[in-house]
Amino acid sequence: MENPGLAHKATNITAVEHIVSPGVRYQRNGHTGAVVWFTGLSASGKSTLAMRLERQLFNKGYQVYVLDGDNVRHGLNSDLGFNPEDRAENIRRIGEVAALFANAGLIVITAFISPYRADRQRARDAAGSAFHEVFIRAGTDTCEARDPKGLYRKARAGLIPEFTGISAPYEVPESPECIIDTAVNDIEACDRLLLDYVESSVALGDTAELTASVR
Repeated sequence: MENPGLAHKATNITAVEHIVSPGVRYQRNGHTGAVVWFTGLSASGKSTLAMRLERQLFNKGYQVYVLDGDNVRHGLNSDLGFNPEDRAENIRRIGEVAALFANAGLIVITAFISPYRADRQRARDAAGSAFHEVFIRAGTDTCEARDPKGLYRKARAGLIPEFTGISAPYEVPESPECIIDTAVNDIEACDRLLLDYVESSVALGDTAELTASVR
């Protein structure tokens, strides 16, 4: 699915090199930057778990921030709707912003349905090795039974067109770095699994090259 908005329109631009290196940022923060990309159906638990993980990491001294789908659509992406083209642009923008957060040395947790593999791959390409896809797994039946915002009920009534899981597809991740099944684990177990994953696979990362670049 090609988005015409992805075409480069700016000319006469040159990338600027940062004087502050990734190694210096690592030395200051005590951890590498990362994009921890939560994907899953609406009501799977993405936002709740993202905010709880942010609090746990923050309490332990990590530089961390959550980018949440609803919050971002109030500002940065308030001009976008929910047709496939706008959804692709929504994820493209978030992928680029998240990559900048990671480059600045922060752990950024994103909570977006991001239903299409191609869009998630584009976000991965933006962040490179700093990208970690976390599939918050819960089936449509489970999510619809929760339905905290009443969105599934509205979608079933035809009031929300192109609603993921009902009238629009969700492409399950093929090889995510982490899977959190909220249909079988309670919230405390999910918290522990996520914190363990971040601290073992994200927070330190491959620091050899970064340490060598510290000045």
